[in-house]
Amino acid sequence: MKNQRIRILVEMGLAAALFVVLDFFNVRLPINLAGGSISFVMLPIVILALLRGPVVGIALGALCGFLDLVFGPTIIHPAQLLLDYPLSYACVGLAGLLSVPLRQAFRSRAYTRVSVWAVVGTIVGGIFRLIPATVSGVIFFKEYATSSVELFALVIPTKNIWFWSVLYNLSYIALSVALVAVAAAVIMPLVGRGVSLHVHS
Repeated sequence: MKNQRIRILVEMGLAAALFVVLDFFNVRLPINLAGGSISFVMLPIVILALLRGPVVGIALGALCGFLDLVFGPTIIHPAQLLLDYPLSYACVGLAGLLSVPLRQAFRSRAYTRVSVWAVVGTIVGGIFRLIPATVSGVIFFKEYATSSVELFALVIPTKNIWFWSVLYNLSYIALSVALVAVAAAVIMPLVGRGVSLHVHS
């Protein structure tokens, strides 16, 4: 049991290091002035969460969020310290909710199903990540970008801040989820064969 915990800690350390490396390779769209970029940073969180369960996934996500806060923060409002960093990436770790069916697919050697669950898990993690990001966006639009909402309303006739926050965050999260889902579908069957899955979520 002790060796298993040490192994998981080592895996978390490696995943966090990969997160930092991947964080340097990102693309920020011109509209994402308040933060958020398209990247593969969710990939190590999703993979380890699916292999080790949601508890490990959430812990790793929170760690990665703190690392992102240290290396490259975009802070416009104090609430972002939690919402856009540790909480946002911790929510990605909820991809681990799909760890049970994924493990069953591994035991059955149904690697196509493994890829499918990897994609579904990535989408789940992305949806949960969208929640704190949306709340953060509402704070941003309400405090600093009311005039921008009025300008956007000329294109889409609504000044609902929640709508614009969801749209803003989807502009980078949805694309990131698509990239990570493809990568996870390819990588997960390869990674999973070499990882012991006999752990508790």
